[in-house]
Amino acid sequence: MDLGLKNKTALITGASRGIGFAVAECLANENCDLHLVATDRLKLESAKKTIEKASKINISTQAVDLSIECELSKLSDKLGEADILINNAGAIPRGGLEDIDDKTLREAWELKLFGYINLSRMAFNSMRKRRSGVILNIIGAAARNPTYNYIAGSVANVALENFTIAMGKESTKHGVRILGVHPAITDTDRMVGHYEKTAENKFGDKSRWREVLPPLPFDRPTTPREVANLVTFLVSKKASYSSGIVVDITGGI
Repeated sequence: MDLGLKNKTALITGASRGIGFAVAECLANENCDLHLVATDRLKLESAKKTIEKASKINISTQAVDLSIECELSKLSDKLGEADILINNAGAIPRGGLEDIDDKTLREAWELKLFGYINLSRMAFNSMRKRRSGVILNIIGAAARNPTYNYIAGSVANVALENFTIAMGKESTKHGVRILGVHPAITDTDRMVGHYEKTAENKFGDKSRWREVLPPLPFDRPTTPREVANLVTFLVSKKASYSSGIVVDITGGI
């Protein structure tokens, strides 16, 4: 199936690994040009080389710390050119209020919550002038199933869900689509790190992290590629009437 993404350009944040990297691979398979953004320059270059081996597309990279507001302006030119923005960068720590101090909380929200909002604003300003473009926010299932032990992420995800819906209702007046996805627990390095800490606290042995995973559909986490497949469809012409929605990929949780 031709998704109509050939010669489009996508800017992807958090693109050096995990879901962001999987999205980059999927879009590259559809001959979509890429601008990959993350904080680690070496990991970005490694991601670029991996994708270049399998795809003949234009790929550029940019190391930017999206938790620092003044750094965002470095992306203004690329955002102005992008047909698609994938907001994915974010690392909100787990824990209740007693585990997360105010500084940690605000830093986490600067990266994901305000990072998504600010980049969306920048991209939307250009897209509505062209009367075309797609912004997709990769948010998280905690928006629909908030928990105290992930309170900072739950709050941020609820805010981003409603931000996405509100923006997506308005953006259609300007020919732009804005939508999102809610992955459940996804098999990434970050996920493993979370559960290693839990296993270390519970058993004194981080290698037992699989024992502290909650019951999951199909007895496994979601894979980054499963999330990426959905994202790729949603930003394509095949989903051209979709905006102001957030789609779950949770296996029914």
